[in-house]
Amino acid sequence: MTLQNVFNALEEWAPLHLQESYDNCGLIVGKADQSFSGAVICLDCTEAVIDEAIALGANVVIAHHPLIFSGVKKITGATYVERCIIKAIQHNIAIYAIHTNLDNVLHGVSGKMSDLLSLQNKKILLPKKGVGNAGAGIIGEIKGGMGAVDFMNQIKSVFGAGSLRHTELLKDSVSKIALCGGSGSFLLEEAIAQQADVFITSDIKYHQFFDAESRIVIVDIGHYEAEKFTKELICEFLSEKFPTFALHLSKINTNPVNYL
Repeated sequence: MTLQNVFNALEEWAPLHLQESYDNCGLIVGKADQSFSGAVICLDCTEAVIDEAIALGANVVIAHHPLIFSGVKKITGATYVERCIIKAIQHNIAIYAIHTNLDNVLHGVSGKMSDLLSLQNKKILLPKKGVGNAGAGIIGEIKGGMGAVDFMNQIKSVFGAGSLRHTELLKDSVSKIALCGGSGSFLLEEAIAQQADVFITSDIKYHQFFDAESRIVIVDIGHYEAEKFTKELICEFLSEKFPTFALHLSKINTNPVNYL
């Protein structure tokens, strides 16, 4: 079996045409026609992850975030991106990214978040025009509702957040929840329009918290925390498709943010 077989399965699940225009999904380094010897699945491709793949004998790193996001004009080893490219090529390791195309499917990144919170009656928060059952974010319900403080504690526990940045709590209990993996501030008005009690995402800027205007509770859990379970999501999918092949969840914590 070749790497292309693996990529075909991923792209059937999360088609490349669903990625956003600014993104860089798909095969980034390497050749798709080489035989598949094993995969390391991660959130971010770093030098430590490439080393992990070398040690495990895996010849592809499947990452959520693209290693190359903007143009690379030189490959001299001056940055971690350049060093990853050099080391991957030296060791015949391919690098593949499944990013906003996986964000934009119902059972993708945001879908995984909603599963972890046991939301019901889930649907896409902002559907893509002209594309069936695809788009950004998820909105769903907590069966029977939950106390607002209890729900905040659940969020922190489930996602292992070092802290929660949030606006004021507006109700004693909450039931309708909107969320988005990664940077989801662009979905705030849609979450409000659909009368969500809480909107969970990351990378909210200071002045954007004011935009809640006592209409919704914004909860910023951190970018890594909002997407940390994506590698499990990818591994679960590939394990069903290729049960006899070596799939390794990266053991490297690639979160660049630390909490004191």
